Amino acid sequence: MTAYQWFVFFLIVQLIHGLGTWKLYEKAGRKSWEAFIPVYNSIILMKIINRPTWWTFLLFLPVINLMMFPIVWVETLRSFGKNSSTDTFLGVITCGFYIYYINYTQNVEYIKDRSLTPTTKTGDTIGSLLFAIIVATFVHTYFIQPFVIPSSSLEKSLLIGDFLFVSKQNYGARTPMTTIAAPMVHDTLPFIKTKSYSTFPQLPYFRFPGFEKIKNNDIVVFNWPRDTLFHMYLSADKRYEKPIDKKTNYVKRCVGIPGDSLQIKDGIVWINGKELILPERAKPQYNYNVYSKKGISAELLKEVGCTEFMRCFEVTLYNEEQSNVIQRYARRVEEISKDGRYKIFTDGNGIPESDIKKYSLNIQEIYLLNNMATLTFDAAKKLKASTSIDSVVRYIKKGREENIFPCKHHDGADENKIAWSGDNYGPIYIPQAGKTVALTLESLPFYKIIIKEYEGNKLKVVGNDIYINDKIATTYTFKQNYYWMMGDNRHNSLDARYFGYTPEDHIVGKPIFIWMSWDSNGQGIMNKIRWERLFTTVSGEGQPQSYFKYFLALLALYFVGEYFWTKRKAKKTE
Repeated sequence: MTAYQWFVFFLIVQLIHGLGTWKLYEKAGRKSWEAFIPVYNSIILMKIINRPTWWTFLLFLPVINLMMFPIVWVETLRSFGKNSSTDTFLGVITCGFYIYYINYTQNVEYIKDRSLTPTTKTGDTIGSLLFAIIVATFVHTYFIQPFVIPSSSLEKSLLIGDFLFVSKQNYGARTPMTTIAAPMVHDTLPFIKTKSYSTFPQLPYFRFPGFEKIKNNDIVVFNWPRDTLFHMYLSADKRYEKPIDKKTNYVKRCVGIPGDSLQIKDGIVWINGKELILPERAKPQYNYNVYSKKGISAELLKEVGCTEFMRCFEVTLYNEEQSNVIQRYARRVEEISKDGRYKIFTDGNGIPESDIKKYSLNIQEIYLLNNMATLTFDAAKKLKASTSIDSVVRYIKKGREENIFPCKHHDGADENKIAWSGDNYGPIYIPQAGKTVALTLESLPFYKIIIKEYEGNKLKVVGNDIYINDKIATTYTFKQNYYWMMGDNRHNSLDARYFGYTPEDHIVGKPIFIWMSWDSNGQGIMNKIRWERLFTTVSGEGQPQSYFKYFLALLALYFVGEYFWTKRKAKKTE
């Protein structure tokens, strides 16, 4: 919906409210016209139901107002003596239109000084729970949102299983565009796995002022721009529409900001002709071909900090139970003989010792002579220094890589002319709001999705002519800023090299704090928690430092203080 459409919708809602309550306003000693004046009518209604004026603010906050409306409907009914469970049920189930019935057919009396204290324990519990949900939703939407790292694209900066707090304030809180949605969940309701929102109505994009602008190297949470494509690289013609704020949340490093010229040379990012110098905490990783005629041990790779590589095991399977447990960890299975002997290829975690013992697996690891390992520059240097390793060579993608942005299948690019890969890419311009670029058939694939989808224009090509909103266009001026998001794990990241630009209206926030880190491959509960990562900051100078011990000290101090305060209070009452 456009801003104009929303304004009309808003006025209609105010009219509906006025028509359904004006007699009740009169019975409460107010003027009937006060029920029709936008915003003012809400302030007066708060006075009528004896609730604080600041509740008015909550009535105009998307999502939060969905919880506030039923409360106000019930409070309005109770202010005129309608206290029964039936009245409450009808007020909620009819979306407040039961008040119309009361307004026009019932001779009710206004109760000016009614008690606001719940008469039952159940009512008190429900009221407290609703208040807690409203506060949590407000914080979640406009201040801090919890987030968990699902993939290794930012390894080693952020690990799979890191639980983050993402600040909405740093770049400015974005008001929800989806106005009807379940609180504090994203696009899916838990357990029942159904859509958690309605696509109508949609608010126009609006963002409050932030404390800072996105800079090169910032780690950013954003809505994945191409989430509307179903199986993006396989079936571009299949798509489902999702509102911007309900697209999948991604977290990447912003390497290019509006106005930048970006190029990637042999995996190294260059901005405006200069190599992008990453912060100390960033540890970019690349795939390396590692070779040893003696075989490459998993222990050696783990010693240098490598977590992504292949392992091979030879196993003899005697029953279906053993076969099933092997399938949990196998990436590939090769049959060696008909008597149940197999080669099992797994990731770097291998097969847990606990499962080997539990299922009595007859298994032996085979050291591979060649292995593709994901390494930092420092880890590669350490491997090269090992006497047991013969060569460590960084893998660099050459020639045209399939599905690189812009892609022929999705963006109409001529693949013969754009022979780029994830390691050798560009140069490419990062669009900036208000800047104008020349439009040709060669440049159009880079901006096609921006013009059509992100900025809502009608676009078509007729012969050699480009039409925008039914007018021939040779230039285009961008309406908003765009960013180039990439993962530090360069060869294992679905990022801007494949989905293109990220619009400013897709920005969610800035990760600021790791409060928990869970290693699902750790053996035993104590080893599953990465203690050194608890209560660490995401950004900052130097290496991350855990503040968990300080948190424990403050927590202990609180409980000690609470104990002595309670004890002192008890003595005073004796």
